[in-house]
Amino acid sequence: MTSIRGFLFICGILLVQLLKAQNPLIVQGATPQLYLVHTVVAKENWYSVGRIYNQSPKDIAPFNGTSLEKPLAIGQHLKIPLNAMNLSQDGSKAADEVLVPLHHVVADKEWMYRISIGHNKVPIANLEKWNGLTNDQLKAGMKVIVGYLKVKTGQSPLVAMATNKPVTGEPVAKNDPPQQPAKDPVKEPAKEPEVISNPPVTRPPDPVKTEPTPVKEPVREEPKPAGPATTEPAPSNNTPANFKGGYFRSSYSNSGKGTAGNAAIFRSNSGWKDGKYYALMNNVPVGTIVKVSFSSTNKTVYAKVLGQLPEMKENVGLNLRLSDAAASELGATNGKFYVNAEW
Repeated sequence: MTSIRGFLFICGILLVQLLKAQNPLIVQGATPQLYLVHTVVAKENWYSVGRIYNQSPKDIAPFNGTSLEKPLAIGQHLKIPLNAMNLSQDGSKAADEVLVPLHHVVADKEWMYRISIGHNKVPIANLEKWNGLTNDQLKAGMKVIVGYLKVKTGQSPLVAMATNKPVTGEPVAKNDPPQQPAKDPVKEPAKEPEVISNPPVTRPPDPVKTEPTPVKEPVREEPKPAGPATTEPAPSNNTPANFKGGYFRSSYSNSGKGTAGNAAIFRSNSGWKDGKYYALMNNVPVGTIVKVSFSSTNKTVYAKVLGQLPEMKENVGLNLRLSDAAASELGATNGKFYVNAEW
């Protein structure tokens, strides 16, 4: 009778671990406190839990505000820290390790930039490659890969969830997008500018509407904002973008609203090959096409609003952020630059 009970008990533990292995691992927290949640089952201790997630018990205990001397209880929820020991976001791992995908559940109106910031600033190019999608394809509730858990073969039941696909990060993160989305739209921008460039009548109104802004030009102080220019790097492509305003120009509709003020740049793979420019603005509906004019170069681009400006000190005093390809066509450089926006 005792041996049967022992056998059933072991089967129960194996079943629990199997069920865990079948569910995707969801990352909790935000940079730099990223973690997984583990529910303790019978016979587990600090060391057996550590082996599952390739993490030292000496790190797990203090991360949960306790010590190794305190035993675990069945049903207890443990936070498993994700750090250099067990987290890979560039494809690196030891010879005896495999990589298990780690997921993030996309929130409403959340997009790649915010996901990147919340997960150790993992390059957006990596997120797009791992998940085979772009900003435009993100939807609330979607589970996207934000990194990989390094687990030891022969020690963790999570090995069954390891990916068989090659996982590389750094080559993709250098703005050399090999994604399929860059291939499909490449043919479209070639047609769009040809149709739109015939009537150059739309160009002259830009200086007319922006003439009131020179009164504010002393306020814009383009050289001054160069101080905090460390927030975003300059456009990384060697060839400046030039799509005669961009892919969304034909979709622009002026409702009579507008604003003028400082703008800055955010890094994006989009726009360099397809002219699809994007912007971040507060109090402007997502999907709105915004006409952005830069009086210093007398150039204009049309950008689609992806969401609001993230709540961070680098965005204080900004009216909007433009994708680096859009800023490249405007002729804007690092730091802040004064623009006029209409929608």
